Amino acid sequence: MSRFQILLLSALSLLLIPLIAMAFSEEVNWTVLDFGVMGGLLTVLALVTEFIIRKTTSSSRRIGLIALACVGFLVVWIELAVGIF
Repeated sequence: MSRFQILLLSALSLLLIPLIAMAFSEEVNWTVLDFGVMGGLLTVLALVTEFIIRKTTSSSRRIGLIALACVGFLVVWIELAVGIF
């Protein structure tokens, strides 16, 4: 199994958290659109992570760029969730 497939399976696994939470709580109420948007965001993060790993050779630069990509993901997610900006 390739590294990219593992990243995509990890993204799919993260989507199972709200799906399971919806079965046990009324507070979690995601629609199909919510799952689609989050799946898209996680897929883009996986693609960016794979690109960074393939194109950089320095470990410190990889860590920094992947951390920056994760921060970007979190900013977009927070903005879509609650609209801070």
